[in-house]
Amino acid sequence: MRRFQFSDPDFQAAFKAFLDERRGSPADVDAAAAAVLEAVRTQGVEAVLDYSRRFDKVELTAETIRVTAEEIEAGAAETPADVREAIAFAAARIRAYHSRQRPADQAWTDEAGVELGWRWTPLEAVGVYVPGGRAAYPSTVLMNAVPAQVAGVDRIAMVTPPGKLQPAVLAAAKEAGVTEIWRVGGAQAVAALAYGAGPIQPVDKIVGPGNAYVTAAKRRLYGVVGIDALAGPSEIVVVADRDNNPDWIAADLLSQAEHDPAAQSILITDDEAFAAAVELAVSERLKTLATGEDAAASWRDHGAVIIAPLDESPALVDAIAPEHVEFALDNPERLSDRVRHAGAVFLGRVTPEAIGDYVAGSNHVLPTSRAARFQSGLSIYDFIKRTSIVKCDPASFAILGPHTVALAKAEGLPAHALSASVRLPTGD
Repeated sequence: MRRFQFSDPDFQAAFKAFLDERRGSPADVDAAAAAVLEAVRTQGVEAVLDYSRRFDKVELTAETIRVTAEEIEAGAAETPADVREAIAFAAARIRAYHSRQRPADQAWTDEAGVELGWRWTPLEAVGVYVPGGRAAYPSTVLMNAVPAQVAGVDRIAMVTPPGKLQPAVLAAAKEAGVTEIWRVGGAQAVAALAYGAGPIQPVDKIVGPGNAYVTAAKRRLYGVVGIDALAGPSEIVVVADRDNNPDWIAADLLSQAEHDPAAQSILITDDEAFAAAVELAVSERLKTLATGEDAAASWRDHGAVIIAPLDESPALVDAIAPEHVEFALDNPERLSDRVRHAGAVFLGRVTPEAIGDYVAGSNHVLPTSRAARFQSGLSIYDFIKRTSIVKCDPASFAILGPHTVALAKAEGLPAHALSASVRLPTGD
């Protein structure tokens, strides 16, 4: 964990160097992902099954790779009642939040008499990647599949690593209306969704977080399919004054540190004694946290405490452009309203980021690695597309046509000019 004093003469240089540190994956990950993609592209489902044997130690066939309806029902039934209730509660809130994002079609006639507008249509097929390994993630199912469902996507195909299928994940899939689930993970799952592989039909877009190999595969496949984003290690910035409970703030910092040794948690405060109290609380919590090994590595290698006037915090947050930022303050809007670059903002002392991960209703698939400078979190807009509408009658075309001819000729495109000029009263 690094400490920074805003008043130090070398603060800006040291802080920039800290932000520039890479927390990503080694270069050989991309080469390995590329090899997997090519194998699945050329060999189809046989390559997918072979990688499942080699990487996941699971023997599957083209007939058993799909999760059956009976397995989904059984998993949902096996899920504890309180978890099923929480899944339904979260799904309803996510559905309500994303329903408000639905944009309207537009149509109008302008002063030249041209009919203009646009219409929104859902994607036909979307693939949802749900990680396995470190933990079961029913929330990932909900955050990706429910907005797609709200958007009206015809087909939602979910992939998740083979082995023991977590009941809560299956319960979330049932709640989100996902009936097509394939037991395949890693770069080979992304390739199967993009290219198609035996019984797995290709999709138009792939969403959902995954490990470094999944991210590398998505990067390489952009253009073959659409993707939501390139997920990096999780991040949180907590802006807090001394009136907070240090143990609460420590828990907030660890809520992201426990995700991955490469995750990043940063505290910004104006009080050195409070910062020391938070650091002590982090150390104490790490002793008993079940995910303490990963969280300790994250806090040790990538964590930071910045002592700075709170009025400077919006500029510091913008420089970090974090996935999540909490303003644990009274009247937090006085500072948060000045922030431009953040995936999600959590306001007040009793709004921890964990609420956003599960039940607030907003989406927890958010930009990482400073991508909040130019990108938003997952939303209904990731599952719909806009088509422009243009209609001219002879009178309006007579106004637009000559300008079209002039611009086409200026660009050296005679067929463009001809396409317009032949329709003018003077002909070509």
